[in-house]
Amino acid sequence: MTAVGTRPELADHILGGWLGRIAGNMLGKPVEQGEVWTRDRIDRYLRRAAALPLTDYLPEPADGGEHDPPLRPEWRDCVRGRIHGSCRDDDIDYAILGLHLLETYGFAFSTEQVGDLWLLRLPYLQTFTAERAAYRNLANGLKPPLTATFDNPYQEWIGALIRADVFGWTCPGAPRRAALLARRDAVLSHTGNGVYGAMFAAALISAAFGAPGVRDALESALAVVPASSRLARTVRRVMSLHETRLPWEDTLATVEEETAGLGWIHTVPNAAVLTAGLLYGDGDFSRTIALTVRGGLDTDSNGATAGSVAGVLAGAAAIPAQWKEPLEDTVRSAVFGFDGVRISELAERTLRLAGTEV
Repeated sequence: MTAVGTRPELADHILGGWLGRIAGNMLGKPVEQGEVWTRDRIDRYLRRAAALPLTDYLPEPADGGEHDPPLRPEWRDCVRGRIHGSCRDDDIDYAILGLHLLETYGFAFSTEQVGDLWLLRLPYLQTFTAERAAYRNLANGLKPPLTATFDNPYQEWIGALIRADVFGWTCPGAPRRAALLARRDAVLSHTGNGVYGAMFAAALISAAFGAPGVRDALESALAVVPASSRLARTVRRVMSLHETRLPWEDTLATVEEETAGLGWIHTVPNAAVLTAGLLYGDGDFSRTIALTVRGGLDTDSNGATAGSVAGVLAGAAAIPAQWKEPLEDTVRSAVFGFDGVRISELAERTLRLAGTEV
């Protein structure tokens, strides 16, 4: 028995997760370069465009952009008024590939089978950092766990975390099971906090089905990772600062100092931005993804995960239209055989995997 009572309710929350992930990814994509697009620069950009508070996709540059760093090249397909379906992005590709993995091999899949599907379905040049290192190792004949550890300086970066959503969506209300599935996927390319981040995200999304609120889901997610890990300690730190009613900006500034030196794609500082966005968003979908993206670092990845959690909590029907309608129920993807797939179809296929005991 899942935490969501009926099959139509479960369907709505799974679709909410997919829509939230894609919308959050699209929101953050134009400013995805954390060492350049800092929190201050993102907010300065939004103020110039009269877009604060942020309640829709990013606006076009207000003045041609001459006062700002360059946006990502894809920005023209990701800003309000220009979106016609989702852009291709690895944050969405891995959710699709994870769905295909479960459809192909079932929940007893092996880490080796994850690698097999990468080689069959995912173009090498659409992988990055730890995933590209693992892909290269696979092509050279290495097997897990060597695929994660050989010549791979990105083992604790955010890549495994962004692959975890499907394990949460297909294990509603079962965060420990979701985390174990995510771990089996993650160890292909990651170690340490990189793996813990994937387990945390999968459990968080699983727990969001029927959770009374965000903090409850976070507590459930923390229960599946080692309490002594830097990831768990950092998430707890954000939760404690939020509990003192410290403003969002001050919470992020505090944790930024404490995680200095890890880099803008490392799992730990991004988990802090994600946690702050979820807590200070307080269940409001628009506020959650807006705060998460305004938090900087890996903006599209964090926006996607925050959107997934908030979308599961709210359900698709409760996500405001300005986030859903421009997506036109369509996904661009580099995963072979999935380009142009309908978001509603992905959600229906996910629902089938989630079981019928509801």
